Amino acid sequence: MRIRACLVPAILASIAAACGSGAAVDASSQSSSEGSGGTGGVITGAGGGPVAVSASSSGVVSATTSATVGSGGAGGSAAACPSTPPIEGPGISAPAHQWTWIPIAGAVCRDGSPTGIGVRLNPGSTKLYVYLEGGGACFNAATCAIALGSFGQVEFASWAGTVGLTGIFDATQVANPVQEWNAVYVPYCSGDVHAGDVSGAAVPGGPTGQDFLGYENIALYLQRIVATFPDASQVLLTGISAGGFGAAFNYDRVAAAFCPLPVALLDDSGPPMSDAYLAPCLQKQWRGLWNLAGVVPAACTACTEPSGGGIVNYVSYLNERWPKSPKGLISSTQDAVISTFFGYGSDDCTASTPLSGATYAAGLQDLRANYLAASPLWGTYFVDSITHTYLLGPGFYTTTVGGEPLTQWVADLLDGHPGNIGP
Repeated sequence: MRIRACLVPAILASIAAACGSGAAVDASSQSSSEGSGGTGGVITGAGGGPVAVSASSSGVVSATTSATVGSGGAGGSAAACPSTPPIEGPGISAPAHQWTWIPIAGAVCRDGSPTGIGVRLNPGSTKLYVYLEGGGACFNAATCAIALGSFGQVEFASWAGTVGLTGIFDATQVANPVQEWNAVYVPYCSGDVHAGDVSGAAVPGGPTGQDFLGYENIALYLQRIVATFPDASQVLLTGISAGGFGAAFNYDRVAAAFCPLPVALLDDSGPPMSDAYLAPCLQKQWRGLWNLAGVVPAACTACTEPSGGGIVNYVSYLNERWPKSPKGLISSTQDAVISTFFGYGSDDCTASTPLSGATYAAGLQDLRANYLAASPLWGTYFVDSITHTYLLGPGFYTTTVGGEPLTQWVADLLDGHPGNIGP
């Protein structure tokens, strides 16, 4: 997440770099699907029609028709997926084993400029992870001034040659639990933790004409992603910081889109704490500015309390709706960035005093003990540190807590056996 430059300049500099800047190879918008690497095989999506899939000798993964994939369900925990409108869209054709920029029609950044997604396809795998980028939030003049407002092919080209080769994206690391998986990169330029659903918004004391459409963008991306992977055997939705919050906010419909296949959730440094730590007045600001009313499922009545709080109850909703899908949270016990971000709620949102390290740690313990622990498939990996995010860079491979490497904990999560590591 982003914070005021006057508060923690060094952190801001690192976050600005983490926002990504990007890569860019043109790819056809022809229908396609990452398959098992066979030639001309016919596979059927969850609730959808057949898709003829092939991997050419040139390494381009493509499909001859688009897929229609049903949605709804409970992560494979129910006998049948609830009836919801199907997700339809053309698949993606792109060269194998290299990052490729895919413009997505209708997807826009906060400033109204067009955006898209990045893909790295592996025709020899039916496993997929979708990563949501982090990098700030726009809800006042200070935060909007430092949150990325655009991201296109040029930015992606830069990202793909640098950050896109590190951490969870490093395809050369045998310790990487998703080393050979198909990868989808979702950039972040909407300023709304990938959860906004309003255009032309005016930020109090800040810019006007802001398109907070992160949630709508994800809907457009899903049309292409689901069609490209109708035979997926394993799916992970993950993200860091704002992308961690975004992965949680979008989990319900991503899980529904791939139902009955369980979808794993991995939230890196986006903890939805209870009202005692994430002030209701701040939650209320976000709800109103980003129009979260249409994002939070109507069935989660406790997610919107009269005080403006209640976001933490979304965890309980996910536990009940997707009881057999593994989910995990990575966080530092005194995350210097998120503690400052939550500080905008101090003194009934009239000040910006970061949470103390002790208070932030207490908020994590409250989240783990009183909300996440209700499900045996929620795991936590807490590091006694002020570091913000772990999935990118060498820290993904060097972080160890209590003798448990972070990479091993992630591998266990993907195997359906999440643990609780750390203080």
